Amino acid sequence: MGVRKAVKGVGDFLVETVGEAVAEVVLSLLACALLGLLALIAHLAWSFSPRATLAGAGVLSLALAHGVRVTFRDSAKGRGRRGLAAVTSVGFVLTAAVAGFLVLYAPGCGCL
Repeated sequence: MGVRKAVKGVGDFLVETVGEAVAEVVLSLLACALLGLLALIAHLAWSFSPRATLAGAGVLSLALAHGVRVTFRDSAKGRGRRGLAAVTSVGFVLTAAVAGFLVLYAPGCGCL
């Protein structure tokens, strides 16, 4: 009875280890694809119009800065985020999540 339990434990451990390794590879490939896509978008935007690319980057930076301000400030009681404040706050949170994902998994792809 003890041998079966030990074999089952080792089997469960191996399945979990292989599953984690496969998940790590998939996440690294996804991060590399996302990083390549972002680089391609930047390259195509720059080749289309450098001025518009810089203007768009400036507007995006202002929107993200507004999102940071809205997300981390103390809001008045009873007032929720509405309109532009909600959009920029969600934009900041999504951008931070993508950046965190890339920081964790992109270095493993070998393209950096």
